[in-house]
Amino acid sequence: MPHSSDDTSPAPAAMAAAAPGPLSSTVPVDTTSPNVAHHVVIDPDEQPHGRVRHWLLQGLVDQSGRYQGSYSPTAEKTHSWWRVMCLTGVDYFSTLGYQPAIAALAAGLLSPFATIVLVALTLFGALPVYRRVARESFKGEGSIAMLERLLPWWGGKLFVLVLLGFAATDFMITITLSAADATAHAIENPFAPALFHGNQVTITLILIALLGAVFIRGFKEAIGIATVLVAVYLALNLVVIVVSIGQVAQNPVVITDWWAALNAEHGNPLVMVGISLIVFPKLALGLSGFETGVAVMPQITGGKDDTPQNPRGRIRGTKRLLTTAALIMSVFLITSSVVTTFLIPQAAFQPGGEANGRALAYLAHEYLGSTFGTVYDLSTIAILWFAGASAMAGLLNLVPRYLPRYGMAPQWVRAVRPLVLVFTGIAFIITLVFQASVDAQGGAYATGVLVLITSASVAVTLSARRQRQRKRTIGFGIVSVVFVYTTVANVFERPDGVRIAALFILAILVVSLVSRIQRSFQLRATSVTLDESALEFVRQDAARGQIHLIANEPDDGSALEYRAKNKEERHDSHIPLGTKVIFVEVYPADSSNFEEDLVVRGVMKHGYRVLEVRSGNIPNTLAVVLLTIRDETGVVPEIYFEWTEGNPLGNMLKFLITGGGEVAPVTREVLREAEKDLKLRPAVHVS
Repeated sequence: MPHSSDDTSPAPAAMAAAAPGPLSSTVPVDTTSPNVAHHVVIDPDEQPHGRVRHWLLQGLVDQSGRYQGSYSPTAEKTHSWWRVMCLTGVDYFSTLGYQPAIAALAAGLLSPFATIVLVALTLFGALPVYRRVARESFKGEGSIAMLERLLPWWGGKLFVLVLLGFAATDFMITITLSAADATAHAIENPFAPALFHGNQVTITLILIALLGAVFIRGFKEAIGIATVLVAVYLALNLVVIVVSIGQVAQNPVVITDWWAALNAEHGNPLVMVGISLIVFPKLALGLSGFETGVAVMPQITGGKDDTPQNPRGRIRGTKRLLTTAALIMSVFLITSSVVTTFLIPQAAFQPGGEANGRALAYLAHEYLGSTFGTVYDLSTIAILWFAGASAMAGLLNLVPRYLPRYGMAPQWVRAVRPLVLVFTGIAFIITLVFQASVDAQGGAYATGVLVLITSASVAVTLSARRQRQRKRTIGFGIVSVVFVYTTVANVFERPDGVRIAALFILAILVVSLVSRIQRSFQLRATSVTLDESALEFVRQDAARGQIHLIANEPDDGSALEYRAKNKEERHDSHIPLGTKVIFVEVYPADSSNFEEDLVVRGVMKHGYRVLEVRSGNIPNTLAVVLLTIRDETGVVPEIYFEWTEGNPLGNMLKFLITGGGEVAPVTREVLREAEKDLKLRPAVHVS
């Protein structure tokens, strides 16, 4: 293999901050594999100190945070799609507890028509959108991942953080609002003990704590509870609606009375349709559950032929989940809206009325007696309490897939139990701030739901356009326009929702910025792969007991560039002429990325050996490459830099934003943080 003449001249050993040489048996050495994928994970002997810490971080491979980017080595147990549907359904189906009353209060006698508009938008808008999301974003990252791919660099990261703020608003308010509504149903039951009255906040906090305890135990327990609750709740609702339809059949006069009152109030059928189209955004809570449905995709059992790149069985199961849930809910929404409008006086839907927020419960007590009505109330309370389970599941799938990968959250965020404790604490704060008021939180809930569905619609529209699917682009474009209108109408109707969402967005941005700065000096690579040529280069030098690398900023790639750099570094850093050197070059990539899979290529350029790697961050990449070379050869390498010109503060800011800046001292600091043992730490020389 040809080298420059300087590489062959004999000379004394080079000066070093940490002398190179063979390592102790604690450093893994692999000199047989022709192509090594070095995964950046913690040493197996390092364990978290203390039983509590170990229990909290169970399932997290890198529990110390020393090396970033490792995921759990074993996948959590998956479940049949219909069982996962029950987990998302506790949120989606539980809206039957209040949706008919909301529709009646918003649309009055037009409630059945407004509900039909909502169902049409569900089946022909939201459902096709999220079936496509399931196909293109099957890792549980939802529609946000689709938009992330379309918007790279820092602008894309900022946009994703904003969407995560709306997602957090949706999911967190789902937890607190559902628990508060469950408490309200419990207090309004005629058999409720007197102790309940006046203690709504306390009861709501207890329900949230119980929900957190279920998730501390794990997904298996959550899905098992959800399956039972959904089955019982849907069965009871079916009984109530069938009995109510029987009452309507026995008294058809209620239909004629309703139609007469409708004509007297509105007259023209076109006016009825127009009003229904105007008021249906107020029914938007009936659209909840779709984003959660794709967020929990990793919990669905796939097929035997599934691959990580194409999990067809899991995608198929998710589409069944979405379609089945939408069809079931559509039938219940239309029939419940019809019977409640026909059988319940309009005055009872008003605030303070017996049917306000609990229309089907009113019918259960009215036509099936207090005993059945109480059983129905208990079922409603249970499913409303557990409706937060789907939201918690969505948060536990979304947050670890974005913030740690962006370097915008601590490493422990990948563990389930600490996250559950954090989300439970936030839910406590929200409940105390809003005093467990359902009405006060409703605007934020609807805003979060609609923004996520709108972003999903836009994402699939852009995806269809990119794939040149003209008809689908037009269809999804129309759906996007409808959801944009629905979102804007909801914001003008209840602007408090945007204010609450803005607080979540601000909190995520602040936490993300602080975390990114704190983690600046951590190793970022999830894996480092040295190709055959790169391994040959380092093993040749390792056989001589020394590995010397020169950091080179790629320029024109000419022979003059490498010859001048080689001569300059040998002179300034006192590298003996006979010592072999390897150039290492980092080519720029997206600097907003935090975690990367690195591939190091060995190439010959004008007789010089060069290691090439593409990354958005230079110092951290050089540090992890040095550690990888050490681990694969058993020799501690040395690297040589020249000082970077410019203001130190400006260079530090450049490092945080572009991944460049003052490379040499930052590389040394990353190595110091990653390797505490001076004898095992690669040496950094600067001249």
